[in-house]
Amino acid sequence: MMAALYYAMADASSPQQVATALAAQLPLPQLELLMLFCPPGDWLTDLARALSVAFAQLRVVGCTSAGEFSPSGYSDQQVLAVGFDRQYFRIETALISSLGEFSFADAQRLVNDLQQRDQGRDDWPASFAFTLLDGLSSQEERVLLTLETALGHIPHFGGSAGDNNQLKRTHVLMQGQFRTDAAVVLFVRTSLPFQVFSTQHLRAMQQKLVVTAASSDMRTLYELNAEPAAQAYADLLGLPIDALNSDVFAMHPLAVRMGQDYYVRSIQRVNADGSLTFYCAVGVGAVLTEMQVQALLPDLEARLAAIAQEIGAIDWVLGCDCVLRRRELALRDEFAAAQQLFERYRFVGFNTYGEHLDGVHLNQTFTGVVFGKPAPVALGDATPAAHLVTSRELP
Repeated sequence: MMAALYYAMADASSPQQVATALAAQLPLPQLELLMLFCPPGDWLTDLARALSVAFAQLRVVGCTSAGEFSPSGYSDQQVLAVGFDRQYFRIETALISSLGEFSFADAQRLVNDLQQRDQGRDDWPASFAFTLLDGLSSQEERVLLTLETALGHIPHFGGSAGDNNQLKRTHVLMQGQFRTDAAVVLFVRTSLPFQVFSTQHLRAMQQKLVVTAASSDMRTLYELNAEPAAQAYADLLGLPIDALNSDVFAMHPLAVRMGQDYYVRSIQRVNADGSLTFYCAVGVGAVLTEMQVQALLPDLEARLAAIAQEIGAIDWVLGCDCVLRRRELALRDEFAAAQQLFERYRFVGFNTYGEHLDGVHLNQTFTGVVFGKPAPVALGDATPAAHLVTSRELP
């Protein structure tokens, strides 16, 4: 059987063993591009070198993560590789090598170059952009908005790299190297029906906090309602400051309202001076609303069902899932239920430090693209390589 996407997994052991194990599971001659999500660590340089040898004839992009997910469920300390079959995908790639210097002119040149390389492919009119970005760069808002201006009407989603909650260094992978202060941009054209989407499972409450003092990059808030930020947040929840941790942040998020919608601004950590550092920028004067978590998996499944009504039966879901959503499912002991959903719809992707949607940096969402099933291929059209199907491909 031909498949639009293939996935493979390997334990994060030695770089050579990972590269060999992934290569053995994938139909390499059929692939347009390979996307990889992996744990952070000192092994990244050696891993990049091993991947360059094992996949010498194939472009490989990716990033470090705060976990991965597949039809087998959530995973830790494993490497996930996702292969795009060239029968259904044509992909151009670009690297942003210095996020702080990325300008509107740079964005326009990048998009123009991607579109120039994509010329002559209008037999597949549908396309989207996918971004992977250094998740500790504090540059997401500016870079994504700049890029979105150049992309125009082209749908765009993506995720910020993680490092398994160490909050030290996150990397993206391109051109045989793991990089910081960088982003990878993919211009994806496909013959498949698809829909880019984002969903969250939160309900706005009445309690509000106003940002009255913040850092220049707006990631660290010093005061909320003219009080030390951590104290004001703890008081809102009726908790002592020393009880604040990632579990509390996952179950009691804050959000800003834009129009009729609420966008979560997730807390990353409490600092020694009583300030709060966030995963997203929050400026002075912003009003933060307390959000109440609802049932996560029913919300996600309902969103997928609605998409299926528009594009037909779902074949794969490629997604970026906030690390705090994963933490929430762990606290609710719902990993087994999540795995059933992931298997049913064939999910692949990674846990992020932030999600991207049409130029906006998000938190505590699942953001991704749903692919409909490909049209049947006549038996005589299949190539011998089509039978080199990974053991992890589902029927």
